[in-house]
Amino acid sequence: MKFGALQRRVKRCEQVMAVRLGETQDHWNVLSQVWRQGWSPLRIVVVGVAGGFIAGKLEVPGKVNGARWLQMVGSVSSLFASAQAAFASVVAAQAAETADDAADQVDEAAEPPPAAAARPAARPVAEPELREPRPAEAATEMSER
Repeated sequence: MKFGALQRRVKRCEQVMAVRLGETQDHWNVLSQVWRQGWSPLRIVVVGVAGGFIAGKLEVPGKVNGARWLQMVGSVSSLFASAQAAFASVVAAQAAETADDAADQVDEAAEPPPAAAARPAARPVAEPELREPRPAEAATEMSER
């Protein structure tokens, strides 16, 4: 296979992945919205009572006690929280990349034509670039404190 064909194939795969990532984010947003709307106070109470009843019936003396159930529930909730945080960081990273791409396109569009670039122009005063830290940078900074 020729190099150009491989490049086109990779570019096509990247486009497909970008579309699928967008679809996944849309489906995740719908799922989280429906999930939150589905948990009414009555349903929460019913699930709690049913879970307590099942835990009480399945309790083997000395094997599974209340503290172990609480530990398991805490572990599972931590797992879900970390998965949600990881997904949020991926979404934030993609949004940052999209913003960078848009800024690059604006910069390219704002460049003067080649004839105007030939004449000397006054040099602007360089200002330090301020930007928001990326999620990984923010997390590292928080953990170092």
